Parts: sequence; C-alpha cells; structure tokens
Amino acid sequence: MSDRIQPLDAIGPVPGSGQDSDEALNDPAKVDYKAGREYLSKKDYVQAAVCFHNALRGFEEQGNDQGVANAHDRIGDICMEREEFGKALDHYQRAFEICRKESDIFSLVALNKKKVLAYRKMGDLNLAMAVMMDILDHYTETRNPKGSVEVLEMIAEVYREKGENLKAADALRTIAGIHRNFGHKRKAEDFDKRALKAEQE
Repeated sequence: MSDRIQPLDAIGPVPGSGQDSDEALNDPAKVDYKAGREYLSKKDYVQAAVCFHNALRGFEEQGNDQGVANAHDRIGDICMEREEFGKALDHYQRAFEICRKESDIFSLVALNKKKVLAYRKMGDLNLAMAVMMDILDHYTETRNPKGSVEVLEMIAEVYREKGENLKAADALRTIAGIHRNFGHKRKAEDFDKRALKAEQE
C-alpha cells in the first residue's frame, strides 16, 4: 500500500468505487480544503478563508507540508482579492519556503508570479523587478522561450511604471529577438515598434 499523499487538487471519489467518498475525504483537513476551494470558486471569500484556515491547522497538526503549502497559497489568493497585499505576500512566502525545501520548481515559479503581482499592487516595483529577474533566470536556464517572453513583457511594463523607458525598450527588443529566432517575423516587428515607441515617450 502506498503512503504517498494524494494531490489536494485531485481529491474526489475513487473512480468505480461506487462510494460517495473515499478515504481522503475522511480527513477533516482535506474536507475543509475542498470546501474552501468551492467557496473560493463562488467568490465567497469569508467562508473560503474560514475553511482554508481550518485546513491549515489540520495539515500543520498532521505534518502534511504539501497541504500546509497549498492552504497558505489559497489564503494568499483570498488576501489578494481583498487587497490585503502584505498579508498575501506573507502567505505566499510561507508556501514558497515549503516548496523550496521540497525542490518544487514549478510551484516556486507560480508563487513568484503571484508575489510579483502583490509587490506591484503595493507599488514596490524594485522588489517586483528582483523577483521577475529570478523568474527570467529560471526560464533562461530551462530554455523556455514562451516563459521568457511572458516575463520580459512584465519586466518592460514595470520599467515603464518606473519611468525607465530605455530599459523597457531593451526588454521589448529582447522579446523581438526571441520571436525572430523562431521565425515569427510579424511578432518580432511588432515588438520592435513597441520598443521604438517606448524610447520616444
């Protein structure tokens, strides 16, 4: 018998079991987490927060790090919706520390993107930029041109928010170069035009 934890987002009845619930749903923390997701999908943030906080306590008591990280991530999302950006960052960072310990690179990148948004909402553009550079390094190392383009666009936006239009233009030209390398001539030209416009503003 495997003792591997079922991914939380996959909680549900066992296919073909003929039962309304499986053993995962006998776990109160997972039941709370699932209920929190349902409330969150309905934008009932108060009830969602209650459920996720209960789930968090349960996961902490069990020593279920994956559950703790997921609960912090969801609570952070609720804080973002309520424009409590500092609290959101605290929860994202707690999830980040667990994912770093587990070497969960995919989750680290996803959490970093959420942290960037929170920093931007708070007007802390320097910290937003530092995190985006980390994301860009990851995409460069893993040879992910699509990811690189996405984060470079965000970097260009933040440079413009900071009034550093020449740096924004450099980021846009880098995107144009990536598109050119893949034979995307029209997209490359579009980004070259955007770079020129940024320089002239």
